[in-house]
Amino acid sequence: MMKIINRVILASLVTVFTGCGTGKIPEGDFLYVGHDITVEKGTVSKSKRKSIKSDVDGLIRPIPNSSFLGLRPQIFFYNLAGEVKKDKGFKYWLKYKLGKAPVLMSSVKLDYNKDVIQNFVENKGYFNAETVADSVSKGKKATATYTINLHNQYKIKSITFPKDSILLSDEINLLKEKSVLKIGNNYDLDVIKAERSRIDAKLKERGFYYFSEDYLLVQVDSTVAKNQVDLLIKIKPETPAKAKIQYKINDVFVYPSFNLKRDTISNNKQDTIVHNDIKIIDNKTVFKPLIFDKTLLFKKGDLYNRTTHNLSLNRLITLGTFKFVNNEFKVNDTFKDQLDSYYYLTPLPKKSIQLEALGKTNTANYSGTELNINWSNRNTFKGAELLTVSAFAGVEVQVSGQNNGFNVYRFGGEANLVWPRFISPIQMNSGGGYVPNTKATIGYEYQLRSKLYTLRTFNSSFGYVWKENERKEHNLNVLNIAYTSSNDVSDLYLSQIAASPSLQNIIDKQLIFGTNYSYTYTNTMLKNKKNNIYFKGSLDFSGNALGLLLGANDSSDPQSIFGVPFSQYSKAELEFRHYYNFNTETKLASRIIVGAGIPYGNSNNLPYIKQFFIGGTSSIRAFRARSLGPGTFDGTSVTNSFLPDQSGDLKLEFSTELRTQIYSFIKGAVFVDAGNIWLQRKSDEKPGGEFSSQFLNQLAVGTGVGLRFDFSFLVLRTDLAFPLRKPYASDGNQWVIDKIDFSDSSWRGDNLIFNLAIGYPF
Repeated sequence: MMKIINRVILASLVTVFTGCGTGKIPEGDFLYVGHDITVEKGTVSKSKRKSIKSDVDGLIRPIPNSSFLGLRPQIFFYNLAGEVKKDKGFKYWLKYKLGKAPVLMSSVKLDYNKDVIQNFVENKGYFNAETVADSVSKGKKATATYTINLHNQYKIKSITFPKDSILLSDEINLLKEKSVLKIGNNYDLDVIKAERSRIDAKLKERGFYYFSEDYLLVQVDSTVAKNQVDLLIKIKPETPAKAKIQYKINDVFVYPSFNLKRDTISNNKQDTIVHNDIKIIDNKTVFKPLIFDKTLLFKKGDLYNRTTHNLSLNRLITLGTFKFVNNEFKVNDTFKDQLDSYYYLTPLPKKSIQLEALGKTNTANYSGTELNINWSNRNTFKGAELLTVSAFAGVEVQVSGQNNGFNVYRFGGEANLVWPRFISPIQMNSGGGYVPNTKATIGYEYQLRSKLYTLRTFNSSFGYVWKENERKEHNLNVLNIAYTSSNDVSDLYLSQIAASPSLQNIIDKQLIFGTNYSYTYTNTMLKNKKNNIYFKGSLDFSGNALGLLLGANDSSDPQSIFGVPFSQYSKAELEFRHYYNFNTETKLASRIIVGAGIPYGNSNNLPYIKQFFIGGTSSIRAFRARSLGPGTFDGTSVTNSFLPDQSGDLKLEFSTELRTQIYSFIKGAVFVDAGNIWLQRKSDEKPGGEFSSQFLNQLAVGTGVGLRFDFSFLVLRTDLAFPLRKPYASDGNQWVIDKIDFSDSSWRGDNLIFNLAIGYPF
């Protein structure tokens, strides 16, 4: 019976794939299956011929039907759907989404493609090139053929810049030293266009507001010598007079309450406030003049330049206060070489309230939901200050690994006040395109771990956030205070402390008076790049000033504030990510994390919330969260399996993940993770946990596969992982590759780890 079924399936497949070849082709026509390009050897080097062939290949149209193993399933589905009368439904989807009409040879315009190729190679300096177009057919299929004979590529013999005795010509001549056009280089129209754009951009920095690269003409003389050209850069005769004028800034006008729906400019009742040469026109006095002094970088008498123009606009936008920002420049009525600058600003609603429902995961493999309510005031003290007050409540369940009802319930609130400027007794400036922020935060969180304990955390901070540009960001918290205390500790938890004394650290009172700084660099926002990177470095210090003031130098007899010993430590962490983009659908993502924390003075250990953990949904996914390490210590032997807490003072972790699109919103990944944590000194409770010169031989390694369901508003991630190396195994048995057996239910139960998370791991 199975043989008959197999034969039927085989016959069906043969029928299907036979229909994937050419489909129904009109009589006298052929299925266009692509093109062949031949670049004759001639006198041109092999590398140049290869480059020309590659460039030309992408210019030829039309694009043939895609093929798979010599078959063309698009044509099959197109024909299978038959006649479609509606532009929706299954048949429409089958015909035009899965399928595609056969591309016929009759639709290929050989002469047009020939002209495109000829034009391209001439623009690359092959003025004597010859292109021949033809086609060949076999059966019901046809291929277009293009033969290119390049001959010699012309080189630049001389470059002449404008010689007119006008200011514009003088300014252009000042730019020639850094020209992208070089004598002896090959002629290339793209380079000539780049030079015109370069000159235009530089002139915009020198006050020539109305100039355009279209006003530049580059004449080419190919008769001066064999295979050489002279380039003559000229200002076109029809260039308007105002494009030749170098402008300075005169008056700056700001309309901070501009309404797009009605003419608020011509309202004669509006008041005018003059502040540092800025004229603010507003009958409501909604904003203090100070914010425009900090955001508008043009001053009266400045030479116009495009950079300052764009930076000012960007600073206004990043204030987060205005819905629309419009700007225009007009020639002053009296001084024809000066510009008046006008800024029309439409404010966002001053106050707003927002309700959010979130899905979230954390490093301990907990997943859950959270409800947030946020109230905002975007202009609290009329200086574009942003006041945000939020309250939250949520529940989290450990879905990956043991749960046993140890759920986490959280609620609390936070207030943030952000000033769009530096508030400091020391003069601080930021001249970039982003407004620097001073931020003050105060918050409270109540956390109930069912069957275990409750934690209450109070935190506050004051610091600065500023960006040099879109890639570089600094975050400095001058003062960071955190206080944590516990309550309602269960007998179950207390009974476990005897077996694992480090559990006491979690419920001990903790007081942190610290300063922290982080620097972030990223170019991941740039598309169409082969390589994207992300780097974040952070420093965290606590208790140093208090330690000096109170003479804290003995951790066995710590100094206290309000009856609570304060923490004293230094901590550093570096994270680097690299993304290699094979194409828009496939990338190789890699990450390395290095961290170290050193307690001293008033502390014998890092505060629990500052220690390093490893394993879990966004770390080494083949090991449960916080169950790995430190060093060769076997955390699986600890009896308090309800709450893995293996922590360390040092951390090394790296991962690499190949990501690709499988279908539409479904993406797949194959990954390898490795790393571990270590203690700074030996511990009787965790033997083998201390850092040593053998740390590389103590790395855990895991691998796995995963699916990512990218719904745009939410990325749901599932990973299935298993260990390749267990650092806590006996010597010589750490590598467990030879023990992998997916058919063994016992092995699967002990080694396969399923992770469910929201968002990408990195």
